[in-house]
Amino acid sequence: MTLWNGSLPFYAGTNACFPFDTTWAVIVSIFLSMLATFIIILPGIRGRGRLFWFLRVVMGLFVGAVVLTIQYTRDWETGWVTANTSYKSFSHGLVNVDIGLHIGLEGVNITLVGNPVNQVNETINYNEHFAWSFNADYDHSYGEGLEKGLPSPILYVAEKFTTQSPCGVHRQYRISGHYASLTLWMAFCTWLISILLFSMPILLYGGYMLLLTAALMLFSLLFFFTARNTPKCPIQFGTASLKTDYGGSFWLTSATGLLCLLLGLGVIILNSMQPEKLKLVFNLDEGKGEEKVWDKSYLPDEPSSSVQDVLMVPMGELCEVTATQL
Repeated sequence: MTLWNGSLPFYAGTNACFPFDTTWAVIVSIFLSMLATFIIILPGIRGRGRLFWFLRVVMGLFVGAVVLTIQYTRDWETGWVTANTSYKSFSHGLVNVDIGLHIGLEGVNITLVGNPVNQVNETINYNEHFAWSFNADYDHSYGEGLEKGLPSPILYVAEKFTTQSPCGVHRQYRISGHYASLTLWMAFCTWLISILLFSMPILLYGGYMLLLTAALMLFSLLFFFTARNTPKCPIQFGTASLKTDYGGSFWLTSATGLLCLLLGLGVIILNSMQPEKLKLVFNLDEGKGEEKVWDKSYLPDEPSSSVQDVLMVPMGELCEVTATQL
């Protein structure tokens, strides 16, 4: 009789690979519900201001959804490699798998998918997350992975980011992710302020807030850029090497930041050079015209010159006037 009754110390079954993160799915659902609500009330807006109003709503919701969603995405830096590697410790059997590394602001995701999925009498489809945010212990998560008996490729990649690893990238990624997340939360606050200023409407200061939102988003890219360009240990699987590059969240953040920059500059330039066109975009020209009509309707009639002349006559020179009917 051998240890563990002749079986290797691995848990039966695999960890299910959920197709998407439920956190950002909830955020996207909320913003889509808000967009649907605005579309329902869109027919109630009259005139040519309907198109401008709809564009402002779409742009505002898009920026807010992006700033909030990229906090929880895990593809700021991604990489894939296909390799023949050992599947379990103390086993000489090789499997053909796709190994993915996905780095986010709060941790790292490591995926392992077999080619085909069913090999060595098991279903090879893993997606493991190891968090390194300030309220999480990466080494503890890695230790739990060792106790669970995760496949060797996942443990090999995860070990590169531990605090005890000679690669020394854990601290840089953790600090950079923390400050990038902080600047994005500040960008979300400035976005809310810009929406409030545009609705008041205080257009010039709303443009300034959009510029500040763009600056904060670009600063978050700078923080992550410092971690991305730190020297890394090679991740080798035989002759294949796992290399990473900027992912979708990084490019989405940069595109949204540039969009906010252009919109903020456009508002400021139009406010200084052609304020009437800016008021047309924000549907302020019609309200201004109505205000003028309201004021004129309540103004008293101007007295005629004859009435003014009579009022100017001294009291002593007034005489009795007999009215004759014509």
